Amino acid sequence: MGNSGEYENYSILLPLKKRTQFIMSTFIGKYEAKADVKGRIFIPSAYRKLLPDGEKERVVMRKDAENECMVLFPEHVWNEKVGDFKTKLDEWNPVDQLLLMQFISDAEWLDIDAQGRVLISKKNLQAIGIENSEVLFVGMIDRFAVWSKAKYEKAKMSPVDFAALLKERMMKPLSPNNT
Repeated sequence: MGNSGEYENYSILLPLKKRTQFIMSTFIGKYEAKADVKGRIFIPSAYRKLLPDGEKERVVMRKDAENECMVLFPEHVWNEKVGDFKTKLDEWNPVDQLLLMQFISDAEWLDIDAQGRVLISKKNLQAIGIENSEVLFVGMIDRFAVWSKAKYEKAKMSPVDFAALLKERMMKPLSPNNT
């Protein structure tokens, strides 16, 4: 027992919890673009560079429930949002089932072509008011929105209202769920 080399051939194996986490920079800023006659739009290169490896070929697009814009999600962000949403629903409640179905059925995959463009259908472009082909990409941290440039300018808050609401939200204490 006193021999210090007595235990040299023994190893202790501890189970490790494997956790996959994407580390991604954030989608910020605004970028102007034009939709061509077919509805193809170049995703800004700054945004394409932020898409994780393995997710540069497609994104999920969904019409925003409140605003006249389309929201584009990297695949892993979409999967997280849907997973979080499902935990808040009762799968046996018919209203929750319809809510989930409508939320999911309003989404669609958009392929990103070799030039970095996505094809948005004329129906979807019209739904968000893009008539003159002027498009605005707006960063939303983990996703980005596609707006009609004119609609975004009308929808955004005045500088005074923005400053007041920003101050209110920034001063708001975190709820236990946000910590």
